[in-house]
Amino acid sequence: MSQFFNINLDNPQSRLIAQTADILSAGGVIAYPTDSGYALGCLVSDSSNAQMRIRQIRGVDEKHLFTLVCRNLSELGNYAIVSNSQFRLLKANTPGPYTFILKATREVPRRLQNPKRSTIGIRVPKHALVQAILESIDAPLLSMTLNLADDNDELIEAWQIRDKLEHVVDLVIDVGSCVSGATSVIDLTGEVPSLIRAGQGDLAAFGLI
Repeated sequence: MSQFFNINLDNPQSRLIAQTADILSAGGVIAYPTDSGYALGCLVSDSSNAQMRIRQIRGVDEKHLFTLVCRNLSELGNYAIVSNSQFRLLKANTPGPYTFILKATREVPRRLQNPKRSTIGIRVPKHALVQAILESIDAPLLSMTLNLADDNDELIEAWQIRDKLEHVVDLVIDVGSCVSGATSVIDLTGEVPSLIRAGQGDLAAFGLI
């Protein structure tokens, strides 16, 4: 049976944030709200067990890649190779509802990279709860959007997630209704940005409209 935390989005309770960090540090899987829907998360440093659990919950195989959720550009720079022009784009558009495909550094385990391209998807979300969790664990989250293979409905309410996943995740976090809609996925590995998936966020800044 999973735990269920009701956290104040405007002023996240430090006690509950610390307990969330403890659950993650113990190898737990959490369902948490972001600025683009709910996601499943675990620690990057955890063994493959939590990652396997997330893939099982999602109903996906190892070809479906995780995203690294980072606090800021400084942390992002530890895991992605960023040119000067890429940095300017990222600085102007983060935090926000984007996932950026970038060349991975050696800090990223091979199992988390695109095996053919040595790339990694990275996010810097604009969400008070996510930022509080990242600050508490002092590391990125390994994350995957919470879409269920056998369910066409988008899960944006914590009670829906608790009803469906209370026996397979360790924690569900409730901050009220979650923003609907996925991130825009933008590939920055080429000479110009390339749109992989249109979602939330203004695409004009990337020359994609």
